Amino acid sequence: MKRRDFLTGAAAAGGATALAAPAIARSQETLEWKMVTTWPKNTPGVGVNAQRFADFVTEMSGGRLTIRLFAAGELVPPFECLDAVQADTAQVAHSTPYYWIGKSPALNYFTTVPFGLMATELSAWIHFGGGQALWEEVYAPFNVIPFYAGSSGVQAGGWFNKEINTLDDLRGLKMRIAGMGGEVMRRLGVAVVLTPPGEIQPSLMSGAVDAAEWVSPWLDIAFGLQKAAKYYYVPAFHEPGPGLEVIVNKDRFQALPDDLKAIVRLAARATCETTLADFTFHNIQVFSDMREKFPEITLRTFPDEVIQAMGEKTLEVVEEIAAGDALTRKVHDAFMDFNRKAEAYQANFDLPVLRMRQMVLGG
Repeated sequence: MKRRDFLTGAAAAGGATALAAPAIARSQETLEWKMVTTWPKNTPGVGVNAQRFADFVTEMSGGRLTIRLFAAGELVPPFECLDAVQADTAQVAHSTPYYWIGKSPALNYFTTVPFGLMATELSAWIHFGGGQALWEEVYAPFNVIPFYAGSSGVQAGGWFNKEINTLDDLRGLKMRIAGMGGEVMRRLGVAVVLTPPGEIQPSLMSGAVDAAEWVSPWLDIAFGLQKAAKYYYVPAFHEPGPGLEVIVNKDRFQALPDDLKAIVRLAARATCETTLADFTFHNIQVFSDMREKFPEITLRTFPDEVIQAMGEKTLEVVEEIAAGDALTRKVHDAFMDFNRKAEAYQANFDLPVLRMRQMVLGG
């Protein structure tokens, strides 16, 4: 090889190395993101699994991307988490979509609809039924990308300071209840209040509200709601399987190398499984002990007359929400189509097998 050719080749090789170096350095860059949540610090279920998501990302990335969690109020107020991620004050948030329905009513469908999808069905629709693409379309104007982060499973109907035997018993009540369920209750004569999670028990204790729904036995007992009201109505009509979310600033996410993008996605997917398993295990455990530890709790189920009225109002509310704008109608139609198919399937599978188990084991 001639000396000139060798030098030319070496220069070309050196040029290629020089061009590749920034990409290599970028792939090894260490990043830290702030994550805000709507949950008080170390809240069982939601707060703990928010931290698990952060830990999954840190561990899977080998520390290249770390996430520092800020509980509700530590960096921003709980109901300003979406704004914080949009503004890049925080790069990620762990919450639930229906806290932002003032920005888009379509977000109801990615948390829950009364008498709607249960936890595994919502996950199925989001991951395999086109829900994820619709969700990203809804969030696009806010410059955030959503990821499904699991569910609490079937929730409780709430804690009441009196029995609900007829529709008249609902009228005039002040109740803390979120989402579409709140609008349904409002149409049944309830004065609806929405407080952050950390304020539910004090509001119920002080009499600022007469009733309140939060989650299910594990969190309800942990938050001390049994100290404030004794009538515990189960299950919830309004939250059969509400979804949680991780939302990420779109610019920050797109700036990540491909492997870190995949890690964020898969960490959210892992959080789905751990969150539902966590809630299922602890709800079963707490409910098993609840009546012995707290004999003052009186379990109730809403009467058929009340459930029927809730259903009628739900259909009104859902249709009105869907009529609001073209994108919400698009999401509504996709959700309700899968909801109808899921109901027909479960009527022949999950519902009968639960009845059979109850027949054998006694419930």
